[in-house]
Amino acid sequence: MTADNSQRIVVTIEEGVAEVRLNRPDKMNALDQAMFDALVDTGRQLAEMPGLRAVVLSGEGKAFCAGLDMGRMASLGEGTDPSLKRGRLTPRTHGMSNHPQYACMVWRELPVPVIAAVHGAAFGGGLQVALGADLRYVTADAKLSIMEIKWGLVPDMGGMLLTRGLVRPDVLNELIYTGRIISGTEAVELGLATRVCEDPRAAAMAVAREIAMKSPDAIRAGKRLMRVTEDGDALAILQAESVEQDALIGAPNQTEAVRANMEKRAPRFLP
Repeated sequence: MTADNSQRIVVTIEEGVAEVRLNRPDKMNALDQAMFDALVDTGRQLAEMPGLRAVVLSGEGKAFCAGLDMGRMASLGEGTDPSLKRGRLTPRTHGMSNHPQYACMVWRELPVPVIAAVHGAAFGGGLQVALGADLRYVTADAKLSIMEIKWGLVPDMGGMLLTRGLVRPDVLNELIYTGRIISGTEAVELGLATRVCEDPRAAAMAVAREIAMKSPDAIRAGKRLMRVTEDGDALAILQAESVEQDALIGAPNQTEAVRANMEKRAPRFLP
């Protein structure tokens, strides 16, 4: 599977694990229209793929994603790009989201776990793409920034929603108001990243393969429950736990998980 849009994204799939590589290394994987389209198209295709177990999101070259393409930023400053007119972001085009927001939200909405492997820069929109993942593995010297203030803007690709519950409000205020660049190590300390890895891509692939060995029904149920936990009230969370568990108990993949553990063998799950 390979996304179109001038090969902005390349996807390889093996044993249920999809590796999604942002593929614009000469521009530090900056977000132009083709990259936005490729992120959305790839996420949609993966959402419909039977047998998918986990996704790893990473970038080619020396950066994960440096944010909005400088050509588009210049057009924004000059007011010459018709796609950047005032008022174009307000209409909802993808459920709750507009098109740029969905380039990040599509990873959150995917039914399987998504792990972002971040090295180099993850600035502005690039950081928000990573925030759409369930886990973020970073190098110690990675550079992350909510950089929109530098351009007189605010986070607008889902960042305000995706940082909720990760970072203390006062800390988030500082990052938004200053746009300061933090290291991967500090990102973990603040809650923006999951853990520091010498090789985030290798670590993410290893965890994705581990996830792929677990019951796919339980993994997908777990992701659905996390969505409710993050978005719902107490009653919705407790009800969702019961609904998901009722659906899992006694189902083929659940009984296979028990048998495999009892028989000390690798499980053989249904897709």
